[in-house]
Amino acid sequence: MLRLGAFMAAIGLAVAALPQDAAAGAVLDSIKVRGELNCGVRGDTHGFARKDDKGRFTGFEVDICRAVAAAILGNADKVKFFPLEAARRFPLLQNGQVDLLVSGTTYTMGRALTAGLDFVAVYYYDSQAFMVPRKLGKKSVKDLSGNTVCVQSATTTAENAEEYFRLNKMTYSPVSFDRLDDMRMAFFAGRCDALTADRSAVYAARASYASNPRDFLVLPESPSREPLGLIIKQGDTAFREIVRWSLFAMVEAEENGIRSANVDEMLKSESPRIRRLLGATPGMGKALSVDDKWAYNIIKQVGNYGEVYDRNIGSGSNLRIPRSLNALATQGGMQYAPPMR
Repeated sequence: MLRLGAFMAAIGLAVAALPQDAAAGAVLDSIKVRGELNCGVRGDTHGFARKDDKGRFTGFEVDICRAVAAAILGNADKVKFFPLEAARRFPLLQNGQVDLLVSGTTYTMGRALTAGLDFVAVYYYDSQAFMVPRKLGKKSVKDLSGNTVCVQSATTTAENAEEYFRLNKMTYSPVSFDRLDDMRMAFFAGRCDALTADRSAVYAARASYASNPRDFLVLPESPSREPLGLIIKQGDTAFREIVRWSLFAMVEAEENGIRSANVDEMLKSESPRIRRLLGATPGMGKALSVDDKWAYNIIKQVGNYGEVYDRNIGSGSNLRIPRSLNALATQGGMQYAPPMR
């Protein structure tokens, strides 16, 4: 366990040992010069990423982007959002049009080994789900044999559905769509018997597109786990660490009871853990090539992980998605931050 000075020295040695292009921080430097983070998010998805009636992007994934902007630029509003369909995500990241993907993308081995992609951290532990109209009388995915299922192409959910039906010796007719909007509209227009997507997207679709959400049932089975990752282009270690620790700072803040409303009072804390996080004890920012108030800016302007979850998709929203695996580890979930020292 390194003390702060030793930690900073270790970071310096590690960066010095990296290839020149990785240590140079080309993406981070361009963000600072541009004065704006380019962030790829999902297409219109209630609770996660969508424009409000004033044309402002809001949602859980939007707020993760805003947190990274607050860490780097000191201002959570310095973000340009790119709503992306599944097939466009990776090309735009690889060609540099976006700096970061927070776009409901599942972290898989195949994708992690794909040249040019760097999965930094899991920001949301999701699972796959199927939704059906209640009038069909379906109670289980096992009841869907012989039915039509709306799926989005170029997604892991399409692959998972095919595997699930084949392994269970069931038949089905997939109806594929390139665009998420087209898939949702087709389902609610009655073109498919069921819709499958990440559970988060299924909840969002029911809340936003159903004329009466109570007319639709989300079936209980989850054919797969879908950990959603923060993704950057490989090669910029400095940017990678800022993205990673921005998420961890939000989780750490929740663990320590630090919220947007009390963060200024928490600056007076005698806890070394809290003082390091908020920059009252200097040094952590320098190690990340940002201001020592980087985490303070995230919490003050965006909130801790729990605040962001609750207002967008949890108890403070009309989605009311249970925290489940996204609860803190201290509460039975999987979210916790490595030691920030």
